[in-house]
Amino acid sequence: MDKAAFTQLIQEHRGILYKVSAAYCRNVSDREDLMQEMVYQLWRSAERYDTNFKFSTWMYRIALNVAISFYRKTSAGGVRVALDADVQVADGGASGGSGSFADDPLEERIELLQRFIASLGELDKALMILYLEERSYKEIGEILGLSETNVATKVSRIKGRLKQQFLMAGGH
Repeated sequence: MDKAAFTQLIQEHRGILYKVSAAYCRNVSDREDLMQEMVYQLWRSAERYDTNFKFSTWMYRIALNVAISFYRKTSAGGVRVALDADVQVADGGASGGSGSFADDPLEERIELLQRFIASLGELDKALMILYLEERSYKEIGEILGLSETNVATKVSRIKGRLKQQFLMAGGH
């Protein structure tokens, strides 16, 4: 694959880098460093890309491996998980309230879920990032090197734990 085509593929799938870096890094500077490292590792691994697999699957695998290594090196505190950078709660102003997200029950539940996911181990966090992005169990397995059955079992258990935490916290 030539450099221009490879660059185009990275550009088309750059959202993967944003999501993974936001899941593993708390501040903007760390996210930028991590994204730079992910792109560097993608370029280093370019010749090993197997076109029999989807580019996004291969990219996720590298991005998550780099993020986990980065997290291990820099972890000195909690990690904020962004479920999806595209999730927004619209306030049409019709409520007459302050318009603050803090007053929005949906936003509160999303923030609670983010905290619960942030507390998961590295593999479980990666599983949930991919699951919430609606990747198939097969694709999640390919990215993380797990069987489809193992992915299904782990996701089910994590969802159960998250549901328990939600109920204990008084969430809906």
